[in-house]
Amino acid sequence: MRTVIAGGHGQIALRLERLLSARGDEVAGIIRRAEQGDDLREAGAEPVVLDLESATVGEVATHLRGADAAVFAAGAGPGSGSARKETVDKDAAILFADAAVRAGVRRYVIVSSMGADPRHEGDDIFDVYLRAKGEADEYVRGLSALDWTVLRPGALTDDAGTGLVRLEAHTGRGPIPRDDVAAVLAELIDTPATAGLTLELVSGSAPVSVAVKSVAGN
Repeated sequence: MRTVIAGGHGQIALRLERLLSARGDEVAGIIRRAEQGDDLREAGAEPVVLDLESATVGEVATHLRGADAAVFAAGAGPGSGSARKETVDKDAAILFADAAVRAGVRRYVIVSSMGADPRHEGDDIFDVYLRAKGEADEYVRGLSALDWTVLRPGALTDDAGTGLVRLEAHTGRGPIPRDDVAAVLAELIDTPATAGLTLELVSGSAPVSVAVKSVAGN
């Protein structure tokens, strides 16, 4: 199985690349800077240098052709201004989704944020972020050519993963280690029955595989 990950040098993406490559999958990560490539190779992923803020749909689609799944895990990151919340968290997510459609990749998982809402009000940077994420989610959910799943984690931590989560349409707020987010993403990629679902994720009591199978069966 081949998976292409946008935001391939992000903290969740690097964890996901390690998990996928360890189980024998082929993984490529899209990165902005060539010097990030060694970290991806160490994680078992093929680095693809491409700036999603300036690339065309056709350019991105070239790197998605032949993939079985696409994961959008990019983000403007802490310290970025409102403009980059728009160009990365919204526009790049939409671009990547359109490229997946053009490349014929049906399985599409987008890492969003709890509270994301295209109608979220406010002008603070976090308000802009939640609105941008929500607009991207709304766009992806309108694409019938994709078997999409939207994952909305709670407050991200660097604590060691427990493998125990709560994954539901509405969980309420709570923390979640990045390790466990990556583990859930790896499971979601392999569970097309979760297509069409928007899921919130926090730490909980269910093993990752059980949690994913549970929502897939609903």
